[in-house]
Amino acid sequence: MSLHDDAVRVLETYDGQEELRGVYLAQLAARPDGMWKSCEAGHVTASALVIDPGRGRVLLTLHKKLGMWLQMGGHCEPGDPSLAAAALREATEESGIPGLTLLPGGPVQLDRHAIPAPCRWHLDVQYAALAPVGAVEAISEESLDLRWFAYDEVAAVADGSVVRLLERTRAALSARVPG
Repeated sequence: MSLHDDAVRVLETYDGQEELRGVYLAQLAARPDGMWKSCEAGHVTASALVIDPGRGRVLLTLHKKLGMWLQMGGHCEPGDPSLAAAALREATEESGIPGLTLLPGGPVQLDRHAIPAPCRWHLDVQYAALAPVGAVEAISEESLDLRWFAYDEVAAVADGSVVRLLERTRAALSARVPG
């Protein structure tokens, strides 16, 4: 299965955000190159919010080009076997934390955002990555800084998409805990 096929499968089974999900699927149906950075009309990206639920915190990166605190993520690469693998690769590379695992259940959220020319849109498929106990981050060349933020600090430093991603991630974590 190609990465394009995997993305279509993931999006077809994603539960929620119906209108936005439709936009993603229409783009992939119209653009066989819709997984790649070279698709200037807009392309799918993969990201993951690195979360340490035991300590009630998330790791954000100060993006070098955008100067914003964001989750880890970026462009898919030809060697990525799946969208989930791309998100996990990006999270591992940008956080420097080995042993991250994706929260089961697939993507947590979709977020379409405009980007600087020549491209128009990132169609971001957002996952959550659980940090192992004792995780120590290491800054990558793609970041100006990495920092752990308590859940209640995120709204003061990040934009609404990151805040929504955290809220959805916490809800997904809560749904996993037997009550």
